[in-house]
Amino acid sequence: MKILRFDDGRIGILKDGDRVVDVSATITSRKAKGPQRVMEDIIENFRGYRRKFERILAREPGVPLSSVKLLAPIPRPGQCLAAFVNYLDRPDRSVDSLPDEFFYKSPDLVGPEGAVELLDIAPVVVYQAEAELAFVIGKNAKNVSAGDAMDYVFGYVPFFDISARGLARRTQFVPKGQDTYGPCGPWITTKDEIPDPHNLVVQSWVNGQARQNYNTRFMAHKIPDQIAWLTKFVRLQPGDVIATGTYHEGLGPINDGDVLEIEIEKMGKARFFIKGHGPRKDAEWMPGVNQPTAPPGGRMTIV
Repeated sequence: MKILRFDDGRIGILKDGDRVVDVSATITSRKAKGPQRVMEDIIENFRGYRRKFERILAREPGVPLSSVKLLAPIPRPGQCLAAFVNYLDRPDRSVDSLPDEFFYKSPDLVGPEGAVELLDIAPVVVYQAEAELAFVIGKNAKNVSAGDAMDYVFGYVPFFDISARGLARRTQFVPKGQDTYGPCGPWITTKDEIPDPHNLVVQSWVNGQARQNYNTRFMAHKIPDQIAWLTKFVRLQPGDVIATGTYHEGLGPINDGDVLEIEIEKMGKARFFIKGHGPRKDAEWMPGVNQPTAPPGGRMTIV
């Protein structure tokens, strides 16, 4: 099932790939609580809601997808975390050589057709949009084993990690957690529709030109290991979003006026707009942009 938010915060289900069925009337928390709590309510109580949604889907034709304005499928998660250097995208990389690191992103996520606001601040030299698979937590998770971890996944969302690089060190990332630096969508695809999240094609475009095109099978630390390690230190809760890292080949600069697109197999495609005045550079602005050097190894830290 593909769950989306649209127009004034209504909840919809995608039907037949191109129609939206409004199921807002079934959401008991919609009027009493804010938009994030509504999504958390759906996630926490999905078994009951799913039956209601399926009955409505069976009888309602819905409206054309093109006629609605999509919003961020998770409006403001309690936590948004992203994996750092988590792909085997160079011959010298192995699972043991890569760190298990996460950093916090701003929870103010941007939905389809929304704008990413770049800031022209030192020492940023180039901004990039890293296409990633993100997963949404379905229930309270603390000290979860890798064997049980997938039971805590509710669904998946295409996600751009907007990254900024500075000059102080060639591989240094300056803070990646500013508002709007997590565009995502178009919707949440529930876990049952994705039998293997580690075998999906991820693609991105800038101004219609292909950038990234990779398969999640190259992910180093898989989703169960990410959840198991994270929950040793952090309590994950329904609606939290975790981006799983990116394959760095194909990355290039982004700047004011650019149009970003992301598509993940079986999960849909979304478009976003770049605003602001970050400094534009060629993709070859310095060694390591497309394939940055990994920081020292070790187990997962949260930065």
